[in-house]
Amino acid sequence: MAQSGQAPRPAVVHEVFRNPGYLRLLLLSAAVGIPVSLVAFGFVALQHQMQHGVWVSLPHALGMAAAPWWWPLPCLTLGGLLVAWCVIALPGRGGHVAAEGFGGAPTLPSALPGVVLAALAGLSLGAVLGPEAPLMALGSGLALMSVRSAGRAATPQLVPVLGAAGSAAAISTILGSPLVAAVLMIEVAGIGAPQLYVVLLPSLLASGVGALVFTGFGHWTGLEVGSLALPLSGPSEPLDAGDLLWGVPLAAVTALGTAGVMLLARHAARWTGRRTLQRTVLCGVAVGVCAACYTLATGRPPDDVALSGQTTLVTLARDPHVWAVSTLVLLLLFKGVGWAISLGSFRGGPIFPSVLMGAALGVACSGLPGFGALPALAAGLTASSTAALRLPVSAVVLAALLLGKPGVDQIPLVVIAAVVSFVVSELLPGRTPAGADAVRQSPQPGRPSRSGP
Repeated sequence: MAQSGQAPRPAVVHEVFRNPGYLRLLLLSAAVGIPVSLVAFGFVALQHQMQHGVWVSLPHALGMAAAPWWWPLPCLTLGGLLVAWCVIALPGRGGHVAAEGFGGAPTLPSALPGVVLAALAGLSLGAVLGPEAPLMALGSGLALMSVRSAGRAATPQLVPVLGAAGSAAAISTILGSPLVAAVLMIEVAGIGAPQLYVVLLPSLLASGVGALVFTGFGHWTGLEVGSLALPLSGPSEPLDAGDLLWGVPLAAVTALGTAGVMLLARHAARWTGRRTLQRTVLCGVAVGVCAACYTLATGRPPDDVALSGQTTLVTLARDPHVWAVSTLVLLLLFKGVGWAISLGSFRGGPIFPSVLMGAALGVACSGLPGFGALPALAAGLTASSTAALRLPVSAVVLAALLLGKPGVDQIPLVVIAAVVSFVVSELLPGRTPAGADAVRQSPQPGRPSRSGP
């Protein structure tokens, strides 16, 4: 029985669906998914081609077999200069600063040029970030363009809902599935039924339509867009007692390490907030130094440390046993510092680097007695993405999709790792409660944020 003065939850949800305005919003969300996904495809394809040109084609054109150890230094210095200019000169300050948390207010259409240019410059020239946050900003800004500013002012509830739908449509396939986008929007929004359905259904519909268009357009053009994926194959590897005994402390240690990275990132964000031009360039130089030192120490290519880590993750997952523990330790050290600096100074998202960092730590620990390589990789990448995003359900869904059929038996360990990582992260002193960032950044009615997703 509902309490006095309160309608039962099914009746409230039923009233939402009977509202003609909400049904029109669903149709608009489906329609928005098509152009948003096409623009998102163009953005990701362009960023992929630019990145390939800087790190592969240009060194070859200059007569080099691969990018030399010093290559990240000029690239990231230029990247810092271009990103700083976007932050200073263009509306929206280049988009959301990833060190401040994942999620936030929808992006105004006027901020889109700065978001796109800052992301293309930073991601292509070596920032240790992924494309997901700029994609969310691009999707929400394009979705809000479908409604005149007068309409947004007259119906302020439309801004967060339609912005979320656009973000979900843009980010769905870069994470491998619209399901991840839908769950991500649930946790970022931090709301319950019936408000959950109000935001979730447009996001789910837009991401599904967007994924369909995105995938079909990719097959038609033949362009590569680099969705997050692991090249795992073969039969599923069953869990044993050793995997569970080692998986729990691995998740706790991963959470502590990731929390340290995020703390350093917040310091970097505050530092670059003053004298942005000079200090963003210095941050670019520092990330370049990390990549150069890694190459000098290991002989491996500098883009293991620079860039989002997607290519390195594929190499690591395909044959984890060829990586020496010392190389993985140096990768964690140099990429961790580069990731923290990039989170606070460049523009991009935390998901791609967090998955690589967790996977690398897991593989480094897989030599422990009774700890398999696949369970270690699964626990590590889940714990790191949970601690970085502070969205445990999204991290579990993402890990399950990345692991695919070979990782079916790892799901219990994935869930345990996510819970342990989340609890450890939340119990650390000085941490704001999970979801506080999204609440703090949520827009006032009729006043969407200028700063990004």
